Order: sequence, then structure tokens, then C-alpha cells
Amino acid sequence: MAAQAEIDDALYNLRLSISRNTKPTLSTSENPLDVTESLAQATHITFNNGTQHKTFSLASPTRFAPGDQPVDLRSMYFAWLNKDSLVPDYIVATQHLNEELPSGAGGSVQHLAFGQRVDALGWLRGEENTGEYIKPLEGAGLTVDAEKSAAIASGQAGGVAVDKGGDTQKLADERLLQIYDGERKMGDHNTILRGTKPVDFSSYRKIAQTIFKTSSKPSAPLPMPTSSGTPLVSGLQKSRKHVQPIILLSPSASSLLRMSNIKSFLNDGVFVPPSTTDTQSLNLLQLTRTLPSISSQPLRFILVDSTSSFKPAYWDRVVAIFTTGQTWQFKGYKYPNPADLFSHYPGVYVGWQGEEPPESVTSLGRGVLSVKVDKWTGGAQGRWRDREVVEMVWRWIEEGMRREGWTGYGPGTAGATGR
Repeated sequence: MAAQAEIDDALYNLRLSISRNTKPTLSTSENPLDVTESLAQATHITFNNGTQHKTFSLASPTRFAPGDQPVDLRSMYFAWLNKDSLVPDYIVATQHLNEELPSGAGGSVQHLAFGQRVDALGWLRGEENTGEYIKPLEGAGLTVDAEKSAAIASGQAGGVAVDKGGDTQKLADERLLQIYDGERKMGDHNTILRGTKPVDFSSYRKIAQTIFKTSSKPSAPLPMPTSSGTPLVSGLQKSRKHVQPIILLSPSASSLLRMSNIKSFLNDGVFVPPSTTDTQSLNLLQLTRTLPSISSQPLRFILVDSTSSFKPAYWDRVVAIFTTGQTWQFKGYKYPNPADLFSHYPGVYVGWQGEEPPESVTSLGRGVLSVKVDKWTGGAQGRWRDREVVEMVWRWIEEGMRREGWTGYGPGTAGATGR
């Protein structure tokens, strides 16, 4: 039987629950019926060890006290739940739980350092009867089974108890006694590893703790070296991120191409007036297109008509700007001046066949491609010239991307920097 001090100890109950493989119950109050599955929302934990049901506050301190600072029960239980997690994953999980903890839940979850975690998990599993950071219970006795295990592990007793004094020894078979005397006392894995005298591993634990504290994030693998010893690819991990090119549309109501009809034009090669498929709630579209000189794989383009949500790095991804020549469109752009703007980005103007582009477009210079589509006559039949215009637009965009050094991963060195 366990001593009363052990029965009333939270850490002992946790260890006993683990050894008996009985899952404790989390609750939002002292009443175990207020069950919850969330460790963040729970305030109490109940251990169901046989006929005993002991409830403890998760904020209560335990006997696990590195540097004489007791660790609370929630942190110890959380460390056990993450017993199979790698150190970086355990650190991240601790941060996430602390973010979920409501105010008044009893402080934050403490992250155990590597050496502390090894010591705690070894004791909770029953692999150790004592721990470097676990304070002994005052007035606590070991169970009968624990006493037997300790005696066998230390070599003070064999696997079979034989009373060599009194009547029992007289009745025992002499040959059997000889066999017992010749037995090698194996003990447990702790005895085998540590030998016949205690060995202090605390210095090694401190070294390991220092190493793992400075390695809070997993290191990126080193680039593969060539035969000359230089890296084969610089920043290989980051270069694998594909960057989606952006096409900006004109927000002007006079533009022939809007969010409602741009996809049918660029994707299907058919012009349809915006008014027939008006979807003004759209503010972002995506389409795919293969540009052979850029990438053998299809590129995914993003189409938007506003830069209100643009980050500065997004301008490196812009590959075309559709315009009507109205300068108010460029307010808030990276280059508000049209001359500067279209020296950096290819421009596109789409007008009606048979009509001359407005002067506001022609004044923009050679940086803007001017194309014309047949006027809408009420149906999509017979609009075979639309596809020819679309191919001109895509060739214009592809040429501009090629000048900027685009690949399947981004413009110039952007693929390597993850822009």
C-alpha cells in the first residue's frame, strides 16, 4: 500500500496513472463532471487510479523543482503529452498553449529544458525511482512492488526470495540453493548503465541543455557541395518557393476589360463586354498560362484591379498593367509618373477596332502595347480575331518577363529570396 503522503501527491498520481495506462480527466472546475478536452480551458485534473479518484488544481506546484522553483502540474502533464515530440516541436506547442490559455487560468505553461525533460519523463515512466530535480516526499514509503524492484535492481536480491535462515532453509533443496547462489544479479537497465557505483551525469546534462537551448529552431540543411567544394545551389530551400506573377487591371468604368470579363479574354481568347457578366464583388482572380521561354510548367497569374492591399514586395511581381490612359489610375502606384511606370512594367491598352487610341494612351510611349478588338455585335460567334489579339498580349507580357529574368520561381533573383 502507498503511504498517505504519496496518495495526496499530484506527481505521484500522475506517475501511477501512466503506469496503469488510465487517462486522467480534465475539468473546468473542481467537479470532475465539468469535463473538457482542452488543456487550455481546464483548471483541474482528476486521476482515476483504481478505487481512488484524486482531483488536483492544474496550477498547483509539484515536487519537480529545478533550481528550487516548483513546476506546476499543468506543465508536467503537458510535458508528458508531448513526450514523443522533438525539442523544436515541443517548444512551439508550448507557445501555442500559452497563447490559448485564458487569463486567470493559473499562469503560463513552463517549457522544460532538455535535461529537465529527460529527467521528468524518465521518472514518470517508472524508469527512475529518483530524479535529479524531483524532491522526495516527507514521510512517504515505497510500495511493496517498488521495494522488490529496487532490491532486484541493486543486486541485493534475486528474482526468487529464499529465506536462508530458519525452517525454510532446512526444507529447501540443496541443489536449488546452489543454483540460486550462482545466479548473476542482473538488475534493471539503470544498474547496468551506471555500474556498481553511482556516476554523476549532471555535467553532461548541462552541456546538452546548453546545446538544445541555443537550437530552438531546426537548422536548415547545408547546400550540396560540388567536386570543387563550392555549394551547388545557394539558398536551395528558399529557391523552391514559386512566386505568382501579378497583372494589374484598370479600375476605370470605361475600360473594355474588367474583373468580370478578363478571364474569358485572356484564358479563353473571347471578348465579352463587362456589362453582360458583371460581377463587381470580384477583387482577385487567378488563371494559368504556359509561357515556354519562362517555364515549361504552367504559371499561375493573379489578376487584381486595386493596389490598396499591396505590400512593397508585390511590385516585383507585377508583369503587366492594363490602362485606359487615365492618370488617376496610377495614384498610389510605386511609380505614379506614367513615364517611369511603363519603363518598368509593360502596359496594355485594349480599344475598339476602327477607332484610334486616345491621346492619353499614345502619349505613354512605346512601353504600352495598343491592341484592338472587334466591336460587340451581340454574340460570341465569329470572334476568331479575339484570339489573335490575346496571343499578341501574352507575347508582350512574356517578353517583359524575359527581360526581368523571370523563371518558374520568380523574377531575377526573387526566386532565391522568396519574394
